[in-house]
Amino acid sequence: MKKTLLALSMAAMTMAANANAADYIIDTKGAHAFVNFKIKHLGYSWLHGRFNDFEGEFSYDAKNPNASTINVVIDTASIDSNHAERDKHLRGDDFLNVKAHPKATFKSTSIAFSDDTNAKVKGSFTLNGVTKNIEFDVQKVGEGKDPWGGYRVGFEGETQLKLADYDIDYNLGPASTHVTIGLHLEGIRK
Repeated sequence: MKKTLLALSMAAMTMAANANAADYIIDTKGAHAFVNFKIKHLGYSWLHGRFNDFEGEFSYDAKNPNASTINVVIDTASIDSNHAERDKHLRGDDFLNVKAHPKATFKSTSIAFSDDTNAKVKGSFTLNGVTKNIEFDVQKVGEGKDPWGGYRVGFEGETQLKLADYDIDYNLGPASTHVTIGLHLEGIRK
């Protein structure tokens, strides 16, 4: 009986903590969110690009930030490196294979804030049909009311991915085995 009461009490506390968390839609319609990437080109310069189409949501409560969650879905065909022929190649079998794997996804499994601004996010990332656990550092940019009566909060972070981990083994040279992915997210509270 005591174990049952303890379990019910813990469940009620968890539900109460989660009830205070606000849910946010990532503001892609207003172009206040970005998924960018960069990779070295032959070791001589950086190639920068982005994914133009993605969506997602997250929950966040400044009083209990470690209970936060995030989910992002990226349309891999929307890759944009500012060069049509290169983008066609990136969409093909050598890289993203968008016909077989039209979406990349990230779903957090834990978020640990070390202070009011900095956090370590862990989660599962699926790209090119391969799912791996990844982690990256995130910084809270800010939060508050917007001029239209809404409430917003923004975060940014980046991580490096080894291309071979996602079955992308096209030889770009020894300086180009990893890609840096940057998330710059502004959410509008629902």
